Amino acid sequence: QVRLAESGGGLVQAGGSLRLSCAASGRTFSVTDRAWFRQAPGKDREFVAAIRWDGGTLYSDSVKGRFTIARDNAENIVYLEMNNLKVEDTGVYSCTARVKTLMALNNPRYKYWGQGSQVTVSS
Repeated sequence: QVRLAESGGGLVQAGGSLRLSCAASGRTFSVTDRAWFRQAPGKDREFVAAIRWDGGTLYSDSVKGRFTIARDNAENIVYLEMNNLKVEDTGVYSCTARVKTLMALNNPRYKYWGQGSQVTVSS
């Protein structure tokens, strides 16, 4: 079992920055890919960014150029640096993890999910 714990959410004005962190514990040796998804009120969950075991990354078009995903393998932590935040970035951000698979990085079928961290961007 792998446990994920997010931190770093909060309230920020449009144009501001936040950094989310996701610490993994438990059987982390089995985990390869990590990703962030978000869900805005009244909307479906959507893919934000992912990082593969070899460092390869994928971003949704809506955050490309503004968000950066990174991982510290030694500490089993994944970060999501969010810059130039927009009101439409508001939502609950969940970090995820999965074992090695051939599924695309933006496929939501990740095995492990954190509880989520609220990010609110005000105008």
